[in-house]
Amino acid sequence: MPQTIRSFVLRQGRVSNAQRRACETLLPQYGIPFSENLLDLNQIFGREAPKILEIGFGMGESTATIAQSHPENDYLGIEVHTPGVGSLLNQIEQLELTNLRIIQHDAVEVLQHMLPAACLDGVHIFFPDPWPKARHHKRRLIQSDLVARLCNHLKPGGYIHAATDWEDYAEQILHVLSQETQLGNTATDYAPRPDYRPLTKFEQRGIKLGHGVWDLIFRRI
Repeated sequence: MPQTIRSFVLRQGRVSNAQRRACETLLPQYGIPFSENLLDLNQIFGREAPKILEIGFGMGESTATIAQSHPENDYLGIEVHTPGVGSLLNQIEQLELTNLRIIQHDAVEVLQHMLPAACLDGVHIFFPDPWPKARHHKRRLIQSDLVARLCNHLKPGGYIHAATDWEDYAEQILHVLSQETQLGNTATDYAPRPDYRPLTKFEQRGIKLGHGVWDLIFRRI
């Protein structure tokens, strides 16, 4: 059986005491364990509301800000790295967020086993690992197979919003999303950054240095 190409590497990054405590005490409350059973997202969040999936939320600052600013939506974040999971759990507790849940697992397997068809109103993929070396481009998350799978989970009119600060990755993402017949571009090539996506500290620093950032927003036809 061919080995699955992962879009991430589980690096042994430092986990702070606060992050470790959060994973031990808060993940049972705000986390959803991986399983091969389909989720009922309305039951999990206790209401009917738009459901937005974020793949790879990093340390979770943008995720928490978006969830706090848009209480009318429910957000499901997927991340494999423990420091980021612990960081976001602490933010959920501090901000008293009731509209955000976390799955610490491989996003591809979550999509395969846990999410029903047409259950999402949107997908966020902000600054995925660019894997800049050409020989590693096959590890990039946003590939045609993933996009086709995401379309299966999107409601008609639902959107995929990707952002990257690597121009050649932006070009690849634009090509992949444009080739998917179930999607239509909301802009001519790249979109202006929507108000709901906050500028990260890293992004602000890059902009001051003249670095570009590219947002792409496509909708399910």
